[in-house]
Amino acid sequence: MLKTGLVDGGVRRGSLTVGMLLLVMVVFGVVSSVVSAAPTGEFAVFSDCPLSDTALGGCVVATTESGEFAIGSQKLPIVSPLVLQGGFVESETGFTFVGAADGKTLSGTPIKVPGGLLGVTRCSEVKNLIARIGCELLHTSKITTVTATTELAGPASSILLNPGNLFSEQGPALVLPVKVHLENKLLGKECYIGSNASPVVLELGTGTTSPPLPNAPIKGSPGTLEFNGEGTILTVAGDSLVNNTFAVPAATGCGGPLAFLIDPIVNSRLGLPAPAGHNTAILNGSFKQAGAAVVAEHR
Repeated sequence: MLKTGLVDGGVRRGSLTVGMLLLVMVVFGVVSSVVSAAPTGEFAVFSDCPLSDTALGGCVVATTESGEFAIGSQKLPIVSPLVLQGGFVESETGFTFVGAADGKTLSGTPIKVPGGLLGVTRCSEVKNLIARIGCELLHTSKITTVTATTELAGPASSILLNPGNLFSEQGPALVLPVKVHLENKLLGKECYIGSNASPVVLELGTGTTSPPLPNAPIKGSPGTLEFNGEGTILTVAGDSLVNNTFAVPAATGCGGPLAFLIDPIVNSRLGLPAPAGHNTAILNGSFKQAGAAVVAEHR
């Protein structure tokens, strides 16, 4: 773990003429623009680090480049980057995660659900007559594409980070509460698997899992550790964080005012709610960390 001190600064005040006051205001304007500037060079990756938090100890960026979510009976391959960024405050009790400066602590591109709406809903499997009729009506629509976006469920402080566990392969290196946003013009904009109140909690690590049946144990990988030339940026490349012991709640809010009809259809097809032993998360990517003060010096 990189540990660096924070740089404090101050401004002396004195008697100022109007002209000098205007000059100071101009200078402060310049200084302000410099302070708010983004890091440059190899530190540019930390552009969303919340450096305004004076207690910040370090900046982090974790990028998932491949992998999959298996939720109930549906597999969602990760085909575009999922980025977790922000910083942390270190204390005697551990690390407190601080969200990204622009608020986009966890950001990713919507992923197309294989099979789209036709894959999510299989009308013949719907037992309820009214729900089955509604399902068949959905299939008459030409709008079948469904996307799934993984979003943070709750405040950034709910994220737990323990880089030491990444290499010890014991315990979770990252605990991430998420919800999956399913979107389609028929499903509406409030169709979610999980919520802030009932998140999907991913306790991701590199060790071997011990899931309940029918899942079998899987193992992650800590990847390789390297530093830049000055030793100011730590990079972990090729890591694989896994978990297949978590439960997934039912989807809710699908279809807006018709949620009472559409929710059961979506849940029937996806096999939700899905208890522990029926879900898997595999996140392959990289991790970067640098001291907050060092990042601030490179703006």
